[in-house]
Amino acid sequence: MSFLPFPSPDDAMQASFAAEQEDLGFVMNLTRLWSYQPGLKDALFAVIGSVVEEHDLDFRTRGILVTAMASTLGDTYCSVAWGTKLAGETSGAHAAAVLGGDDAPLSPAEIALSEWARKITRDPNATTAADLEPLRAAGWTDRQIFGLTVFVALRIAFSTVNDALGARPDAAYRSLAPREVLDALPAGRPLDAEEQSSDYQQGVTAS
Repeated sequence: MSFLPFPSPDDAMQASFAAEQEDLGFVMNLTRLWSYQPGLKDALFAVIGSVVEEHDLDFRTRGILVTAMASTLGDTYCSVAWGTKLAGETSGAHAAAVLGGDDAPLSPAEIALSEWARKITRDPNATTAADLEPLRAAGWTDRQIFGLTVFVALRIAFSTVNDALGARPDAAYRSLAPREVLDALPAGRPLDAEEQSSDYQQGVTAS
């Protein structure tokens, strides 16, 4: 499930696990991993949330940005999680196309988003001033372009921690994700072979 044994959750984490169990039907491996320092994850997502609110990044926009970023990074976890979310907003084929780098189903404005996310992820030092023009042409202001860039960079940071420490995407996505999304995933960490116990108190190891 990861390279680190999952720590025994304290009372606050037990409550968080219970809420996630009720919401999703399982406790994510990445949630267990971040229980080493849960406040850090909360702080990171508070910052991400402030960027989302400040720059009015709707769910579909976030789905395109994260899916394009994660697949370019080779991050299977966020690819399957956000590919599934994007499929819910569009279709499995639509999400699979973005995962595979095919932006044909996207609008011109959305293509500008996905291309920028991939450039940031692939090589931020290779970007040029001209790369911002498609975003401006799509109606994004310079202030919003800054926000888009910060959003993607913070998501890269989150993915990097999960990937570096071997967090494997949850087995539940084998049934949650559309077949097109599963077939389009990058060659990153494989999905877990089997789902964890529904009892989130089991299978943890003291740190």
